[in-house]
Amino acid sequence: MAKKVLKKLSASKVTTFKIRNRRGYAAIYAGNLTEGNTEGIALARMAKAVKRMGYLLA
Repeated sequence: MAKKVLKKLSASKVTTFKIRNRRGYAAIYAGNLTEGNTEGIALARMAKAVKRMGYLLA
């Protein structure tokens, strides 16, 4: 089986922000929303979500 080539995605295209009235941060890209206690965790979860779409968060 051939490897699937992932397209590179810049982390600057992912929007991260502090969630109002809640503890934690959120990341949004292409209809995906992930949450985490820190910005790093939210981005790590986003990396998994966009990997399913064929992108590599770099």
